Amino acid sequence: MTPPRIPQIPVVVLAGFLGSGKTTLLNHLLRNRAGTRIGVIVNDFGAIEIDAMTVSGQVGSTVSLGNGCLCCAVDASELDTFLETLTRPSARLDVIVIEASGLAEPQELVRMLLASDNPHILYGGLVEVVDAAEFDATRQRHPELDRHLAVADLVVLNKTDRVGEAERERLRATVAELSGPAAVIPAEHGRIDPELLFDPALRPDGEEMAGQLSFEDLLRQEECDEHDQCDGHGHADHLHAAYESVDFTADVPMDPRRFMAFLDSRPEGLYRIKGFVDFGAGDRDNTYALHAVGRFLRFVPRPWARGEQRLTQLVMIGAGIDAAALHQGLAACRAKQEPQPDAPDTERAMWGVLRYVPEPARDGDAEAGEAEVDIPEATAEV
Repeated sequence: MTPPRIPQIPVVVLAGFLGSGKTTLLNHLLRNRAGTRIGVIVNDFGAIEIDAMTVSGQVGSTVSLGNGCLCCAVDASELDTFLETLTRPSARLDVIVIEASGLAEPQELVRMLLASDNPHILYGGLVEVVDAAEFDATRQRHPELDRHLAVADLVVLNKTDRVGEAERERLRATVAELSGPAAVIPAEHGRIDPELLFDPALRPDGEEMAGQLSFEDLLRQEECDEHDQCDGHGHADHLHAAYESVDFTADVPMDPRRFMAFLDSRPEGLYRIKGFVDFGAGDRDNTYALHAVGRFLRFVPRPWARGEQRLTQLVMIGAGIDAAALHQGLAACRAKQEPQPDAPDTERAMWGVLRYVPEPARDGDAEAGEAEVDIPEATAEV
């Protein structure tokens, strides 16, 4: 009998130098969470404002934000302890966001997450926030910014309303060059679509309060009125315009080698890939859940349900991506003919995929949660 999988909570690292707009972006996520329960870990000291609440000198404490979300102010050395607290089933969180100190080395937080023994967490990406109006000055004052951009999975070019169009394009090109394959999203006042970072939680009917405006709804309406972007629907459509989402479905199994070659060469700006892959004869018993964010990649096999249609279904999210090219690349990954399951080459073809499958925990009833991520050597300095 297959042991039950432990649900895993994505952990997103939100980084950027002082004044870039990290906290503004975080408050925006909290105001537009759409029923998603967010755990916030603030890796900083002093007075930290999150929404209407101030955490002052409360390092080592956990505070409820009153909307299903939780906030912790922690020292980096206590990160594992608080991740353990926030991933308990009783917390019922859907995503955890770590707001790094303005002077933190974000790649160290990423390494801590990837090295964590906590089976309940899943790396959700490194988001680097940069101030468009102060980018050149910040880069001169903090040359390590280049290093931070080089390891980012997503870059938010914030405060673009404070620069002209020509300057905005110059900055975007510079940031894209420094960040390599990372998606670069322009933003004003830290407003990005939360779906870039995490999937909305699906709640049973009646679990979230309905028919009455919550404090979160009022804040969002106030934000819309202030910037005149709602048109009756909030400014989600406006935020969605900054990125693209591409769907792909195939009823023919994917060739493991060609599919891994596609993932290895995925285009710049492709931030997230999620969905399920059918490898046909490579593994007749399982479909493979795919989770990719930036350089991070993981497959988790799941037994096919009785009568389930065997499909590959993927969603790709990014900025400046070519939808037609993605479809063409994935279509070329389809198996041209079904190999025999017992053919020697069939097993070898799956080796590339299995490299990114987490190894079973020693007790046999959970997944260890380890996966692969490439952090450039140039970022190894502290």
